[in-house]
Amino acid sequence: MGWLRERLASGQRVVTAELTIADGASPEVVIAAVDILRDRVDAISVTDNAGAHAHASSSAVASLVAAAGAEPVMNLACRDRNRLALQSELLGAALHGIENIVCVTGDDVTSGDEPEAKRVFDLDSPQLLSVASTLQKGRFLSGRRIDPAPRFFLGAVENPTAPPFAYRAQRALKKADAGALFFQLQVAFAAEPVAAFLRAVGALGLFERAYFLPSICILRSARQLRYMHEHIPGVSVPEQVLVDAEAVSKEAQREYCLELAVSLARSALALPCVSGVHLIPLGGPELAIELLDRLGPAAPPQKEHHGDRSRITV
Repeated sequence: MGWLRERLASGQRVVTAELTIADGASPEVVIAAVDILRDRVDAISVTDNAGAHAHASSSAVASLVAAAGAEPVMNLACRDRNRLALQSELLGAALHGIENIVCVTGDDVTSGDEPEAKRVFDLDSPQLLSVASTLQKGRFLSGRRIDPAPRFFLGAVENPTAPPFAYRAQRALKKADAGALFFQLQVAFAAEPVAAFLRAVGALGLFERAYFLPSICILRSARQLRYMHEHIPGVSVPEQVLVDAEAVSKEAQREYCLELAVSLARSALALPCVSGVHLIPLGGPELAIELLDRLGPAAPPQKEHHGDRSRITV
């Protein structure tokens, strides 16, 4: 059993953090970020061409994270691959010992900087979860045997603030039925929509079937907040938050954004149905550590060990 699954199964609150996107060919950048996060978080999440922008492959970066002594959570998007490639990626992840897989449909190519790219979307995220579950039973979709079968801890993403709101809990149920055992909730800049979403999934009995990790986005400036509000699909920042952030000096905006993230994290962790938080430090991994320091007793306990992975040198 992987560290993340073990911690969640034990009932302990966890912290996962998203790794800064790798846009270069040097592993030192990835390892430096892992070094900052490794001792303070339970797992490090690696996105897959987030926002429909090309980046280093999630499988390669997740392998680096694992080799550097941390627990990776690898995202896998349907947008860019057909079912053959998706099955190949899943089995390849298993070959590298990567068990934590978050299955996402992926933002449309019009969100990115290469809108002329061809969409694939052979599957969506619930279907990909079902495919991964099939692989765990020792079969490809074709029926061909896999021996030995891979073992995954499957996750999904759901957005508590995107309309239609009533549909979001049902969508989470559909993903749980397909095999999702944990959910990283999309970024929200207000506490009540997250609480309302969790009440809805609780009414469907999902707390007995899956773990929920609200995402906390940590930014550096009012400009970043405004960009998230205007350009990131599914993300909405309350107008008063934007007004307040833009009212302070540029020098004070980093502090404002950090305190906003701390407040949202405290609100999320106060909910009894929450299994922890997922940090997205868009201002750099150091911000995740600052947030955890400020949470103090509210923060989940630090890791006690790193498992038996060997660190790599470059």
